[in-house]
Amino acid sequence: MKIRSKVVYIRIMNKLAKIKERQKAAEMMAFNPEMTVKEIATTLKVAPTTVQHWRRDPNFVDMVYELYMIEFGSDIPAVLKSMVREAKAGNVQAARLVLEHSGKLVKNINVTIDSPFEKFLKADKTPVEFVDAEVQDIVEDIPDMPDIKLPERKIEDQEERTRTEYTTIKREKHKHRRKVNRNRMYHWKKRAKAVGVDVLPNGRPTKAQKKEWIKKVKTAELEAKRAKKK
Repeated sequence: MKIRSKVVYIRIMNKLAKIKERQKAAEMMAFNPEMTVKEIATTLKVAPTTVQHWRRDPNFVDMVYELYMIEFGSDIPAVLKSMVREAKAGNVQAARLVLEHSGKLVKNINVTIDSPFEKFLKADKTPVEFVDAEVQDIVEDIPDMPDIKLPERKIEDQEERTRTEYTTIKREKHKHRRKVNRNRMYHWKKRAKAVGVDVLPNGRPTKAQKKEWIKKVKTAELEAKRAKKK
């Protein structure tokens, strides 16, 4: 009887341990979304397949989501305070967001309803006129947010930022084109070797040289096919 009770006790403790592991795994996924399955498994000292099995459980997914929303909610005051700071610095979009969140930005919509006879004459849909939003209070009237330490506001030169982004995009496009061209040439070199055509010499061949060389490869491939048929 004592042995049986001990076995039951061990089973209960194992179940509790697994529940705690699931809870910890859910917290890791919610608070550190960048963590991989392998990292979570290593931290909890369980097999990666166990973590993957948990992730397929809808109840576990709901637990992760609820924990994440708690973390998300705790960050909202800091976000709002940073938006207030941006609004006071002259950022119109930030001011709009803060005022909408606080219910101080009212959108007025005027709807014109015509009689059936007027509708018949106009033969058009009911016009809806959107009036520009009216800001009832200025940003300074928003209550002070809690004392939250925010990172220093980064003031950027927009023109310089635009130039930098344009240069970066241009560079990335150039790298992508070079990669595509290298892959294409590698493909053609394999085809050339397969039919006994010499590859292009080292260096940068001209477009005319590439075109002529590709033509030779295609011709050699056609001749090889004809030879096989014979």
